[in-house]
Amino acid sequence: MGQARKSRPKPAVVTLKMVAQHVGLTPGTVSAVLNNAPSAHSIPQKTKNRIHAAAKELEYRPNFFARSLRSKRTYMIGVIAEEIGDSYGSLVISGIEEYLREKDYFFLTVVHRHNPELLNRYAQLLIQRGVEGFITVDMKLSGALLLPTVAVPGHKIFPGVTNIVLDHQHAARSALSHLLQLGHKNIAFMKGQPFSSDSEYRWRAICQVAEELKIKIRPELTVQIDIDDPTPQLGYPFAKQLLERKVPFTALFAYNDISALGAIRAFQEAGFRVPQDISVVGFDDIRGAAYSIPSLTTVRQPLAQMGRLAAQTLVARIEGAKEYPSEIPIEPELVIRQSTAAPPKL
Repeated sequence: MGQARKSRPKPAVVTLKMVAQHVGLTPGTVSAVLNNAPSAHSIPQKTKNRIHAAAKELEYRPNFFARSLRSKRTYMIGVIAEEIGDSYGSLVISGIEEYLREKDYFFLTVVHRHNPELLNRYAQLLIQRGVEGFITVDMKLSGALLLPTVAVPGHKIFPGVTNIVLDHQHAARSALSHLLQLGHKNIAFMKGQPFSSDSEYRWRAICQVAEELKIKIRPELTVQIDIDDPTPQLGYPFAKQLLERKVPFTALFAYNDISALGAIRAFQEAGFRVPQDISVVGFDDIRGAAYSIPSLTTVRQPLAQMGRLAAQTLVARIEGAKEYPSEIPIEPELVIRQSTAAPPKL
C-alpha cells in the first residue's frame, strides 16, 4: 500500500508568473487582464474569465509597489473629515472604506475640525504623500482643491468637485408634515452650528417648508447650537434654554440625532415625558437612534451609502472618467419610532 501523496504546501506569496503558468498564458497577458489595461480590450472574454478565476483560486494579490511603479500611481486617496469617531463621520467613512477595500485602494484620513487653515495645510500634506484625490466630510469648501474632489455633503459648485447632497426640502417636509398630522402646532427648533456644512441649507429648507405648511417659527422657540461636541451634550444645554424661556411647546425638531438625544435627557430631567408631553424628531438616523429610550423618530440620511457613492465617484474620475456630475442628490426617508406622538390634550 503506497504512501498517501502529500499535498503541496501553498506558497506564501502567489506571483503573477504563477497565475500565468496556471492558465498557460504569458505574464504580460495575465497582467493586462488583471490590471484592466487598454491592451486587454482585444483579449477574448472567455480568456479573461479564465484568468480571473485562476487569480481567485490561487488567492493572488497584486504587489502594491510593483503595481505603483508600473502605472506611476499610488492608489491612495485623502479623506478630510471633521471627526473620525463622531456619529456622522464614522458612518460616511465606513462606506468609503468598504468601497475602497473592494478596489484595492488605500486612504489617509486627517481631521479638519472645521478649521479652513487646517484644510489647506492637510490638503498639501496629503498631496505630498501621493494621494490621487480627496473626499471631504462635513467641510465648507471655499474653492476647488488641486485634485479631483467629492464633498460629503457639498453645496457650492466648484470646478473639479462633485457634491453629494441631501434633499433638505424633502427632509423638512416629511418631518414637519408628520408633526402636523399628529396635531402639533407649537413646534420648537434647534438650529445647527454655523460651521457645519449642512446647517444653513437645512435651516433655509425648514423655513421655506414651514411657510408652505403655515407653521409659525417663533424666535422664542428657536435655539442656536454654537458648540462643537460629538456627544448628546450638543443638544442638552440648548433644550434647557428652551425650557427656561417658559414658552409652551409640544414638539422639537432637532438639528441632528445627537442633539435630539441630549434634548430628550434635558426634558426628562425636567419632568417631561417623551413623547407624551413633548415629541422629538432628530436627523441622520445614527446607529444609536433606534436604541435610545424612547427610540428616536428621525430623518434618515443613508450616510454609509453616501460615503460609498463618494468613493465610487472619485475612483471613477481617478481612473479616467472624463465627465463627472457636479451634484449627486440623495433622497432622505422619515423613520417613525417612539419619540413622537399626538400632543397632550389640554
